[in-house]
Amino acid sequence: MKLIPRQVSDKTFTELAAGGGGAEAVEELRAWQRIKTMMLVRGVVEESRETDHPHAELAARTYRLLVELEPPAVDDVLRHPAAGAWAWRAYRSLRGGTPAEEDPGRLGTLAVAAAIRAQKACEVRIPVRGRTLMLPSLGEVTLPSGLDGAADVAVRPDGAGAVLGIGGSVVRVDPSGDGTGWRALHGLPVVPGFTLVVDDLDPYRWPNGGEVETRMTLQQRRTWQSRLNGAWRILADNHWTVAEEVTAAIRVLTPIKQPIFGQKSASASETFGTIALSAPRHSLGFAATFAHEIQHAKLRALTDMVALTRPDDGRRYYAPWRPDPRPAYGLLQGVYAFLGVADFWRRQIGAERGAAAFRGQVELVRWREGAHLVTGTLLESGSLTERGREFVTGVRCALESLFQEPVDLAAAGQAHREAAWHREEWLRHSAHAGAVRGQIGGGSKSQSTRRPS
Repeated sequence: MKLIPRQVSDKTFTELAAGGGGAEAVEELRAWQRIKTMMLVRGVVEESRETDHPHAELAARTYRLLVELEPPAVDDVLRHPAAGAWAWRAYRSLRGGTPAEEDPGRLGTLAVAAAIRAQKACEVRIPVRGRTLMLPSLGEVTLPSGLDGAADVAVRPDGAGAVLGIGGSVVRVDPSGDGTGWRALHGLPVVPGFTLVVDDLDPYRWPNGGEVETRMTLQQRRTWQSRLNGAWRILADNHWTVAEEVTAAIRVLTPIKQPIFGQKSASASETFGTIALSAPRHSLGFAATFAHEIQHAKLRALTDMVALTRPDDGRRYYAPWRPDPRPAYGLLQGVYAFLGVADFWRRQIGAERGAAAFRGQVELVRWREGAHLVTGTLLESGSLTERGREFVTGVRCALESLFQEPVDLAAAGQAHREAAWHREEWLRHSAHAGAVRGQIGGGSKSQSTRRPS
């Protein structure tokens, strides 16, 4: 099986290159992600048969069950980022000749989750490892002792969830909360019809398992909920395009460990729809995180459909937001994310007062200039495809429009001092400094003027 990307429309490509897109563009990207996940699931079945995997027939029977279930229930499961991550890893392990890494029979957990959502009775045989069975998008079942190799799971819907018969034991799956032998994935309501799931259980929730946090406590969920509520008010008031895009693309928040300083957030190609982040310290920072990470999500989905950079040739470049040299694709990701950050502060500084307003101006100046600098590096690098040059040119134009926003001279001065300090520290500590020294000294506009009082 070969994944053949579909074409992105010219309208969506142009809107994304300008930094936005809105719900319509994100829906186009998300549609391909859904198709890709379904193709990967089918590919797992096909490759398990081609490699004569012991659970090939089990995977084939489970796939037939998925096809028979109601499409909305199957879509709900396949859109859960950890489900797509598992499908990608399983397909890759089978194609790479390492089938022991991922068992195709685990497809049964997706079928059980979809059957519960569709309220359809069924029986599925699932390979067992350890004492837990993760049902993607729903939660985690604790298995009875004595199971070895595989378990026959009987799904009996009960209106709200289901009763599962497993190895002579019974566990009730309740999507709304925990129970005996059952831990649910909890949701954080945002607005009517939109809830973000906190995935703090699924082993496939994040590529780097060493970064993830353990199960959230009730008090931690309440804190996140409070800060999410505040963040969404900020987005709804001043950043409605970001709010639209997040609603269309993001389904899951995955807690990761707190860094020594500041806060951390990230997204990953194999978990489209997930934002991983450490505990948000305040609502304003949470809102800025959404503005940053939705850019990464959009660009990763777009590059699944359109090649913007050429194959990595080993060259590395300075990035004003990183301590390490970056390849062209990494630079592009950073540019696009910090275009979103700069535009967030352009819109937000008018709503802030005092120290927060000053800091917002510093962020605007630093990231519009830093990202603009790097667009020049990319355009001169020879590492972009023709469409990549078109995209980065659009990004550069969007950044140049941000230079029209006047800021206080003191804020501009602080931004320039921070940028200079970063360059100096990078040159001091980077073993690659000599190779990229000429790429960090210029190429960005500097048009900061005093913000009218």
